[in-house]
Amino acid sequence: MRQAILISPKHIELKTVEAPQAGSLQAHQVLINVKRIGVCGSEIHSYHGLHPATYYPVVQGHEFSAVVVAVGSEVTVCKPGDAITARPQLVCGQCGPCRRGQYNVCEHLRVEAFQANGVAQDYFVTTDDRVVVLPEGMSLDHGAMIEPAAVGAHATNRTDVAGKNVVVSGAGAIGNLVAQFCLARGARRVLIADVSDLRLQKARECGIELTVNVAQTPLNEAVREVFGEEGYQVGFEVAGVESSIRSLMETVEKGGDIVVVAVFAHDPALSMFHLGEHELRLIGTMMYRHEDYQTAVDFVSRGIVHLEPLISNRFPLEQYDAAYRFIDANRASTMKVIVDLEM
Repeated sequence: MRQAILISPKHIELKTVEAPQAGSLQAHQVLINVKRIGVCGSEIHSYHGLHPATYYPVVQGHEFSAVVVAVGSEVTVCKPGDAITARPQLVCGQCGPCRRGQYNVCEHLRVEAFQANGVAQDYFVTTDDRVVVLPEGMSLDHGAMIEPAAVGAHATNRTDVAGKNVVVSGAGAIGNLVAQFCLARGARRVLIADVSDLRLQKARECGIELTVNVAQTPLNEAVREVFGEEGYQVGFEVAGVESSIRSLMETVEKGGDIVVVAVFAHDPALSMFHLGEHELRLIGTMMYRHEDYQTAVDFVSRGIVHLEPLISNRFPLEQYDAAYRFIDANRASTMKVIVDLEM
């Protein structure tokens, strides 16, 4: 079978390796035929050698949809022929976070495509505790985007957005999904900010009506214009740049929350004055848990969260490296790139 491996920064190789066999499955394992893979911004960090927790070499791909080929003797969550996706988290189940249900921050967490081999291959073996069956009628493209949707589902549960005004800084695929989940969870008004008019247009296509290009209008001015004296109470940092998080800390209402979603290639210098004197809460968020995947599938299948406008380009598996280079060269105009293993 084919397999795309990130050998070292900016060096992806396509290899032919032996496929896993159904007869070798353990009781709770599931053999799948991978169909679609979404390219994640964190993988682009790995491609440049800027992700702080990537081990090389490593098979790429952790956002995916697939069809079940065979299941182990004790698997009940899915059957051959089912369309599925699955969480890419490998956890110990024994550490403090795992014991209290926060396995997404397991002390020994390994994530496929970063610290463990991912799904960028024709066949892959996962485990039944991580599988989510896709509902009938959901496209394989959308199935491959449940992973980033689950990021949005989890991040927007890290604080209470219901009835509050919200600013999302960064309108890429994850920022877009965070904003959509804020609206779905009852936020009063949501303003999304970016420097790309195309990304902001995509946000509007997804139902996020309030947008601002902060390269043209500073965030503090946009906040005054949109929210007036109400201000905003929750900010989400999804741009991964210092100016973005500093702007949020300067403009969010005193006593407000800022949830940091993005992976930063370089640690930002933060304003301790705003953090302390404004009594802000700076909140981290890490990936998702199984219920976030289930929420994402539910919201997408019911049309509450929209994915189709986010798909911008697709490449065959043989052009994995070209997909990464395309994203590099077209950052401002690229949303979600899909690797289609059926091309």
